[in-house]
Amino acid sequence: MSESIQFQRPESDPDFPALEREVLELWKKFNVFERSVRGDESFVFYDGPPFATGTPHYGHLLAGTLKDIVPRYWAMRGYRVERRFGWDTHGLPVEMEIEKSLDISGPEAIEAFGIDNYNEACRSIVLRYTSQWRDTVTRMGRWVDFDNDYKTMDPSFMESVWWVFRTLWDKGLIYRGYKVMPYSWRLGTPLSNFEANMDYRRVQDPAVTISFPVVGETNVALLAWTTTPWTLPSNVALCVGPDVSYVRARRPDEEQVYIVAAALKDAVLGEDAEVLAELTGLELKGTRYEPIFNSFVGQISGEPFRVVCDEYVTTEDGTGVVHQAPAFGEDDWRVCKREKIGLVDATDMEGRFTDSVVDIAQGAVVGVHVKQADKALIRDIKERGRLFRQATIDHEYPYCWRSGTPLIYKAIGTWFVGVTELRDRLVANNRQTRWVPDYVGSRRFGNWLEDARDWAISRNRYWGTPLPIWENDVTSERVCIGSIEELEGLSGATVDDLHRHHIDQLTWAGDPAKGGGTFRRVPEVLDCWFESGSMPYAQNHYPFENRELVEGNLPAHFIAEGLDQTRGWFYTLLILSTALFDRPAFSNVIVNGLILAEDGQKMSKRLKNYPDPGQVIETYGADALRAYLINSPVVRAEPMRFSEKGVRDVVRSVVLPLWNAYSFFATYAAVDGWRPPTEPSAISERSLLDRWVLSVSQSLVGDVNEEMEAYRLYNVIPPVLGFIDHLTNWYIRRSRRRFWRSESDADKAHAFETLYEVLCLFSRLLAPILPFMAEVLYQRLEAGQRSDSLDSVHLEAFPMANAQVVDADLEGGMQAVRAIVNLGRGLREQRKLPIRQPLSTLDVALSTRVPACLTREPELMAYVRDELNVKEVVLVDDVEELVVLQAKPNFKLLGRRLGKRMKEVGAAVSELSAAQIRSIQAGQSLTLCGEELESEAFVIIQKPI
Repeated sequence: MSESIQFQRPESDPDFPALEREVLELWKKFNVFERSVRGDESFVFYDGPPFATGTPHYGHLLAGTLKDIVPRYWAMRGYRVERRFGWDTHGLPVEMEIEKSLDISGPEAIEAFGIDNYNEACRSIVLRYTSQWRDTVTRMGRWVDFDNDYKTMDPSFMESVWWVFRTLWDKGLIYRGYKVMPYSWRLGTPLSNFEANMDYRRVQDPAVTISFPVVGETNVALLAWTTTPWTLPSNVALCVGPDVSYVRARRPDEEQVYIVAAALKDAVLGEDAEVLAELTGLELKGTRYEPIFNSFVGQISGEPFRVVCDEYVTTEDGTGVVHQAPAFGEDDWRVCKREKIGLVDATDMEGRFTDSVVDIAQGAVVGVHVKQADKALIRDIKERGRLFRQATIDHEYPYCWRSGTPLIYKAIGTWFVGVTELRDRLVANNRQTRWVPDYVGSRRFGNWLEDARDWAISRNRYWGTPLPIWENDVTSERVCIGSIEELEGLSGATVDDLHRHHIDQLTWAGDPAKGGGTFRRVPEVLDCWFESGSMPYAQNHYPFENRELVEGNLPAHFIAEGLDQTRGWFYTLLILSTALFDRPAFSNVIVNGLILAEDGQKMSKRLKNYPDPGQVIETYGADALRAYLINSPVVRAEPMRFSEKGVRDVVRSVVLPLWNAYSFFATYAAVDGWRPPTEPSAISERSLLDRWVLSVSQSLVGDVNEEMEAYRLYNVIPPVLGFIDHLTNWYIRRSRRRFWRSESDADKAHAFETLYEVLCLFSRLLAPILPFMAEVLYQRLEAGQRSDSLDSVHLEAFPMANAQVVDADLEGGMQAVRAIVNLGRGLREQRKLPIRQPLSTLDVALSTRVPACLTREPELMAYVRDELNVKEVVLVDDVEELVVLQAKPNFKLLGRRLGKRMKEVGAAVSELSAAQIRSIQAGQSLTLCGEELESEAFVIIQKPI
């Protein structure tokens, strides 16, 4: 090796954020990230594209940390890991921002402003915060390729999305349907069912019970219950359960007879209501009733205003009679379609009542939004004598995930992907994916797939990838376009942008022999989730370019996003991958939970209930924030409450102890002028303490590799913390005198060499997790010390465990020693015996197998004597020489199971013999008071004699 430089004394008060900024400059100077993308075999990572219309928050930083750790790890394992960043630039989030800034809303206002002006305004803001994103992502130590990013608004990306759509079209998976869909009246567009599940809120709504007089009978009425009074003007039928029992009943001192479900009679009419007759729902079928309003009488096809039957009706709440408004309910639509009863829709596309209901409430509801019209409607119904009861219900209700306004369900024409045809394959492909944690994939996502519905993919909007469908205005023939070249060939125009204002005017003549006409594009754009689901192909302009690259790298090895994406990106990726290639889109996925404010509330910019991420990073460092996030429940898809104190504690428990270990080494190495030997000394020649710490470090390497390969990042930080404790609070503390010696000898040299090797190994091990601290250690420990040192630790290979160095028996022995020392210190404190007071004997009984080295290596017990200031340590074979065994019942386990017998069994447990308790310790069950109790039903206590 070449002449090495001397170690320098480290700073006594390190500024970790400043050190991190120096590392960022080093990475930039040596193009470390770019050079790390190497290797013959690829590890494929998909990065879900965020919207750049807002700045990064803690949720982004968490997901970004997961997306950085895993690719760094596999890059150090020798794989080529490209990390191309992408931007979601289309869709409702962008349009909402523009409507707010332009102070316009609704199709009329937008089209008056001009689709071209509107779309270009959208284009102008979609990358507004890219510089802030770039700064924050970089400052967090995350490596991504911003210079080769993709944008969903790029013509190449949009053309690939068209190819995906066309392929699904050719497979018969695209169709136009008229269905009841979740509808955002604020945005004027239907949403998909999975979007409707993204934002449920607890709200209060009116719950009214309405009477529907039976035609041809006097004083007889059906009672129906609804929480959407605004749908009553569109009522066309009533539905009952065919096998449900109903009653005709009358309240005391009343002539009016009501028909309700027998199971709900008491709740609706009271216990004292007299039952006059019983009948089934099937017997009620065909009963005609008087409508509440006359707005649509004579305008509804089929035979409206009659009772129909369907199995979906239950007796869980309400009256057992369900009012049918097929324009606003999925079951209503299905039932009335089967019964050939037409629908009526009294609302416009903005959710307001039209003048078709001018006769209701003296016209007061015309032009009023449906959710604001309930009071006027209920008042009118009451005046008509049809309101039986009015109440309020507290329930969960879906809101638009972008506008934050309540959704309604509305019958509307829209385009669908036939997901139900793919359902079995979706379930099968999902089983090929490793989900971390597993239950998210097997239960939450798996259950969702088993009930997957057809995906509504069209939006009645403007800024997005247009549906590539042209329809003949005479013959209704439809043509689906799959490429720019195809569109240019049919239209005769040059196309360089695929947005609406560039292609909506492109038309071509139909074949005169087939009826002529003109082909014009349908007005809708694609759901932006369709675009993000297409990113594996569209980011590389597949299949127009990079065909082998894309097809050879499916599915992705790894993705990571939040739990909400089980209804979003994870779902759309799998649908499109299954539809196109019948394979999963990704092989491994880490799902993180939601980060909440410290008070448990949702983080809110308005409430300012969380610390600024940038300030936290510049106060404690990105490494501390990274370690805090991945060592929390949020990496197990559970929620976490963000605490700045938690980040500060990571500095205290992880970053600072690690720095102190390095500082200790570097300080004494500088004083002694120590340098690494040309050839390492044999491990067998080193001290017991050296051999132990080397063994522990190699075991840690094996554990970390095992957990990283299984993507269980939540199991990585705990053993790292344990090792830091071993290193600083045991190895270095026990070795101090070896470094302090003025004379140089083999043991001192071995101490330097061992600590140096461990720190160098640790810097590589930590590199994916704490990239800044790992780099600082590497630069100060290895740069200039090895002839083969590299420009960065991130260009080194990730360490693999050396089984020859691992001594499990020695590790077990030292673990026992540390446990004995900790217990001994506790006993001294308990008995008020200061450590400086020497004691003659310490008796120790181990409850587990005694490691052989405890008796083979006298030095181990010497550590105990020294730490506890005792002259002799005696290992006792039988624990009962030192303690009395007692048993107590496990109340948490047995309480509900035994109930009142708990006291009797508890008394029996207190009388157990030592032999019986030992059998319980051995895992055997025991029968007491006629109950067979497993070993877990007992709590064993050891009381010192």
